[in-house]
Amino acid sequence: MRLQRFVGASLWLLPIGCLAAGALVALGTLAVDRATDYRLIPQSLTGTPSDAQFILSSFATAMVSLTTLVLTVTLVAVQLAMGQFSPRIVGALLTDRWSQLAIGLFGATFLVTVLTLREIRGSDTGTVPGLSMLLSYVLMLASIIVLILFVHHAGHGLRVAALIDLVGDRSREFIVREHGDLPVVTGGPDAIVAAEPGNVIRVDRPALVAAARRADCVLELVPVVGDFVVGGAPLFRVLPGTRSTAGGDADLAGRLRMTDVARHVLLAEERVHTEDLAYGFRKLVDIAVRSIAQPFNDPTTAVQALHRLHDLLRQIAARPLPCGEHRDEDGVVRLIERTVSWDGYVRLAFDEIRLAGASEPQVSRKLCAALADLKCVAPADRQEPLDRQLRLLDAAVRRAYDDEEDVLAALTPDTEGIGSGADVTRAPPSRSVPVPR
Repeated sequence: MRLQRFVGASLWLLPIGCLAAGALVALGTLAVDRATDYRLIPQSLTGTPSDAQFILSSFATAMVSLTTLVLTVTLVAVQLAMGQFSPRIVGALLTDRWSQLAIGLFGATFLVTVLTLREIRGSDTGTVPGLSMLLSYVLMLASIIVLILFVHHAGHGLRVAALIDLVGDRSREFIVREHGDLPVVTGGPDAIVAAEPGNVIRVDRPALVAAARRADCVLELVPVVGDFVVGGAPLFRVLPGTRSTAGGDADLAGRLRMTDVARHVLLAEERVHTEDLAYGFRKLVDIAVRSIAQPFNDPTTAVQALHRLHDLLRQIAARPLPCGEHRDEDGVVRLIERTVSWDGYVRLAFDEIRLAGASEPQVSRKLCAALADLKCVAPADRQEPLDRQLRLLDAAVRRAYDDEEDVLAALTPDTEGIGSGADVTRAPPSRSVPVPR
């Protein structure tokens, strides 16, 4: 147990192993080169001794730089995780095998290069250990590939979702190891459940419609695109179709499981923009709320995010939103999915920013201006969510300010789109003066 713990928690054990393996392989290839009197590989492949020395010197210098880069990125990742997430996640980052493999490979390449460099004799008419030179070339090529993969891995691993999934996956593996892979399945016999947890990012609607048509049923997608689905939770509900009999309804879900309907829904660790418009709203709202919060206190950034939210809502204000019903060639509904309504988009865009920024005059003025403009373009059946936001904003601003003039200033729409429109000097109507932005 102690040995297993030591091996699993050691940052340096795998790099040391790579160094030892590199040294043994280099010594072996050098022995082969000596035994063949350095004639196993012709110099037409390896170059003259001067060329080989220059190439290997460049390799050695590059390997030192790459090793330093990997160590620096690892330390930055540890510092970032400690400062923004939790100090207790550092252990998982230090035992990351990709970082250890990159350090070990770069160190082994450096060691092989130096040992090969020592074996070169002469300048233009000397000897070159050809097999060891080829080994250095191969290790250098492998190091370049590993560097590219490591940069991708490091950028992927520093995301919030990746760090959360790192802890969640390890905890889930412990549960499976101790209690078996038997997830708690909910939803009843008419449900198709998700085998693994993840966010719904893609839905192959034509394939689902075709599968439901073959089984003569209706599939209801339970989560909205972008929702997180836990393992064993319902992914679909199976409803009887037009020709299904009462006795055959119970077997619909079973027949659809056999056709592997769940594979037509792609789950991932993080939401994407492909089919998830609400995710763009969510990220802009996060930026706005974070900029208002202490210690940042940057309402101008919040106003910039509100500009884009205002633009997005204006684009969809008068357009029909997806109804969530998908039909086959005969016009029969075969797939039903929940979609975000106009009210949902308005609440997503404004609720959290209103609650966090009602005491910031720039934010409240921009909210007033955005809502007033949206009321001009939204049809009559979409006015009520906007009126609700105006009422809630008025109440929040009145709670933040005691003086009625301050309330009036905070609720004056910023029609110029400027963060502090109240302090802009207006030109007389007869003159055209550009307003600085």
